Amino acid sequence: MKYKVILSALLTGTAFIANAQNKPEDTEKWEPVPKVVTAGKTTSDAPSDAIVLFDGKTGLSEWKDVASGGDAKWDVKGDVLTVNKSSGNIETKKSFGSYQLHIEWKVPANITGTGQGRGNSGVFLASIGKGDAGYELQVLDSYNNKTYVNGMAGSIYKQFIPLANPTKPPGVWNTYDVIWTAPTFDGDNVKTPARVTVLFNGVLVENNIELLGPTQYIGTPAYRKAHGPSPIKLQAHGDKSEPLSFRNIWVREL
Repeated sequence: MKYKVILSALLTGTAFIANAQNKPEDTEKWEPVPKVVTAGKTTSDAPSDAIVLFDGKTGLSEWKDVASGGDAKWDVKGDVLTVNKSSGNIETKKSFGSYQLHIEWKVPANITGTGQGRGNSGVFLASIGKGDAGYELQVLDSYNNKTYVNGMAGSIYKQFIPLANPTKPPGVWNTYDVIWTAPTFDGDNVKTPARVTVLFNGVLVENNIELLGPTQYIGTPAYRKAHGPSPIKLQAHGDKSEPLSFRNIWVREL
């Protein structure tokens, strides 16, 4: 035992001598120099290096209809984009790998229905096919509206329950800030799973979680087919409640 103590003391002394011989500048890093980014006036405003996906100024020029690939047909009024349920899902024309996303959404003050039939939509963080194929961050009126907890607002649908429920009342805007790390593949086998962090109205609800695979409405999610950069998709859910709206959508590629 005493030999271990002596050895430890000798090693500690050696480390102390080595550190004493070093200089503070030995651990200073000067490159690469981070690029300068001008922040928005508020945390909702797009920073200078963001791609603005919707702000009301350029209509739906960044979006297309998922089913046909043609023009997106949702309703634009000022800086507000409202779901047109009869026309179906829309997605970005551009594909993205890993990114930071900001998006705001609101169910109308006169919302009706219960559970999954009340203000239902979704943000598909990577759209990998027609319909609802992809990885869904759930959008739902979860203000005093009971449903299964891995299907409430802030959940990764049918996979991960949000850590809290900060949903605001109907008629008030909610905000998602998302960090999406895209999955990588070796052939059709997943190499590194997708990861996601979600701040919901400034509250952390998904903390760098590792996704099990794309969203699966029935059954267990799994990675079954490789994909690369993908569009971001917004869902026109088929429930009978009044359509919800989005605004102030921007993304920063990472």
